[in-house]
Amino acid sequence: MTNKFFNLMFLAAALVFTSCSSDDDALPLGPISVVIEGADVAPEVGGPNQQNQVYVDLSTNTTTSVQRDSWDLGFYSGSDFRVVINGSIYMATAALSTTDIDAVNSSDSEVQSLQPQVAVGTFQASSANYIDAPNGDLSETAIAEVSSTDANNAVYLVNLGFEVGTAAAETGSVEVSGDARGWMKIRVLRDGDNYVLQYADLDATTHEEVTISKNSDYNFTFFSFNTNSEVNVEPSAKNWDLNFTVFTNEISGFGAYGYSDYIVNNTLENVGVYMINTEVETELSYENFTLENVVNANFEYNDRRAIGSDWRNGGGPSSGPTLKENVFFILNDTDGNLYKIKFLALTNESGERGYPEFVYSLLQ
Repeated sequence: MTNKFFNLMFLAAALVFTSCSSDDDALPLGPISVVIEGADVAPEVGGPNQQNQVYVDLSTNTTTSVQRDSWDLGFYSGSDFRVVINGSIYMATAALSTTDIDAVNSSDSEVQSLQPQVAVGTFQASSANYIDAPNGDLSETAIAEVSSTDANNAVYLVNLGFEVGTAAAETGSVEVSGDARGWMKIRVLRDGDNYVLQYADLDATTHEEVTISKNSDYNFTFFSFNTNSEVNVEPSAKNWDLNFTVFTNEISGFGAYGYSDYIVNNTLENVGVYMINTEVETELSYENFTLENVVNANFEYNDRRAIGSDWRNGGGPSSGPTLKENVFFILNDTDGNLYKIKFLALTNESGERGYPEFVYSLLQ
């Protein structure tokens, strides 16, 4: 094991939590007792508004929190020239047929025809074309790979998604989306190893331009239209394993849709995860799972949704989601440390969403 892992004090503790309502009954169930060894983490995602993205590094037992609408674009630091959009606020984007950013405005027929489609939650299959691949594959970003030939880089119509919600939510529900943030137009070029971002309001006749350099210590360099500057978002590339976030996913046949209470793993730094279902693998439990039980072939390294929403049940029209008590997860972190992870809470004691809690232990 890497010396990055500091000496966590693993204590056996009896932890009592109240489960969420079931899919069929909105009334809370009785308390359940879980006896687990390991570190206990309660990421501060912000309650029913879930205003924060929270990055977790297991080997140092640290969390890093950033408000979801504090950034818009992420510029990849690897060898490819890729730009991602902020799916946690339901951004979407589409290429236009022009390379002249100053000529684009809201009265253009192409813009007007695209605007109803370039959105999350339209329930149209085509909306999946306007988001980054939910699995995290950077070869399938909504913005095409930036070419070294300027003439190949189109202007993009950008739906800026929604501000973080501030309205009160009914108990067991969420209010993650506030006011719509409107539209912008952007174009991304290359200057040697740097990106050049052109951006403007949709009806502006001139544009702003900024050069953004790659930083090999980080997966992305992030930019905010609110501050017109680069902003700090993710920890350095190898210093996070999980991200608790609102998320843009895809329903086959129905396109892009928003998801709360979501967890992604850092696949760009080879964090792999797989799930154990104790109702299927009846001989295993979180408590008795050891290093010898790890099946390396089961790790998912190519889809950042390996945990995703699988730690909870979905809920329905008359009830909120509930914690899955029959599953836990095995994670291989950025340094090759192996952990087991068990989720203990989805809500607080009052039944309010946005209060996740989990425990984990190093397998050694």
